[in-house]
Amino acid sequence: MSWNPRDTVNLRLEFVRLALQKGANRRELCQRYGISPKTGYKWLNRYAQSGEAGLEDRSRRPLSSPNRTTCEIEQRVVSLRNEHRWGGRKLERRLRDLGEPVVPTAGTMTRILHRHGLIVPEASLAAAPWKRFEHEQPNDLWQMDFKGWIELIDGRRCSPLTVLDDHSRFNIVLDACGPTDTQVVRRRLREAFRRYGLPLRINADNGSPWGSPAQPGQLTTLGIWLIRLGVKISYSRPAHPQTNGKDERFHRTLKAELLSGRHFASFCGAQRAFDTWRIVYNTQRPHQALDMDTPITRYRPSPRPYPERLPPLQYGDADTVVRVRVNGELRFMSRRFKVSSALENLPVAIRPSTTQPDCYDLYIAHHHFDTINLNLTK
Repeated sequence: MSWNPRDTVNLRLEFVRLALQKGANRRELCQRYGISPKTGYKWLNRYAQSGEAGLEDRSRRPLSSPNRTTCEIEQRVVSLRNEHRWGGRKLERRLRDLGEPVVPTAGTMTRILHRHGLIVPEASLAAAPWKRFEHEQPNDLWQMDFKGWIELIDGRRCSPLTVLDDHSRFNIVLDACGPTDTQVVRRRLREAFRRYGLPLRINADNGSPWGSPAQPGQLTTLGIWLIRLGVKISYSRPAHPQTNGKDERFHRTLKAELLSGRHFASFCGAQRAFDTWRIVYNTQRPHQALDMDTPITRYRPSPRPYPERLPPLQYGDADTVVRVRVNGELRFMSRRFKVSSALENLPVAIRPSTTQPDCYDLYIAHHHFDTINLNLTK
């Protein structure tokens, strides 16, 4: 099986980096990336012989020279800045990763950027680091959102769908979407699950299609699909975007390094640019919150494979199981209760509440979605 043409250049380095990690199952990675083991080992061998240059279809200019002059180094810094819009610390780490024989300090690089008018005081203030909680392992939590839409040259709106791993800041999904409905998001997530496996939890805001703006926390068709896959779903508190802070910060980086001043003629053109920048972000761009490492050095694919068929809903022997009726009506003890219409025709479990008398907790698979009170009517 050959590489998807869209991913031919961008995913070779990602595949190699993951395959070279300790304990990596290379044949399983080949399967997830849609290539044969022969092709996978070909790229591993080329990388071992020539490094990143061995993965390219086109020739590349040498990145280092023992006879490089100070002026040439300064121009190299300016060139990298113009290419990626990074600051001094990231540029220093990237040049070291590329094997440059002489690398100025981050402070020197910052002065070079100021000297060439590439940094203004306002940008320095905006670059102040944030301290955030971080999950212990890759795939413990993914953060998901749409970045605000951008307008294509022909007037159509393109909404970038982004998914970020909380622990490693590895970008899982960066897709140029037109519609932002359930079908679109589910198709993009399915592709990600097949390649990277299932996370333990996904956090999103209360916007459509994963949330309900009018009723925060209300289950949607997309949320139920994730729950049935065994993925926990959580929602940011209304008006608190910092709950999805790492993905919000990713959006700022995406805008600063790729979108600002750029105009795309089509969705395909936007996606090509997204793919190219994504591989830089994941495998080349030093990340300040990771002690200047790159996200791929901390990411591992999930050991939980994506099931091509949804597993059946199963509950305990002590549960009362009731099937939700049309328009989300649930009947229990001769009473009617209204739940999410997305649960229509699905069995749910009813369990006595351990904290509230005359109340019962409602579950779909592992997910507690509501509590009903027999003393109240709905």
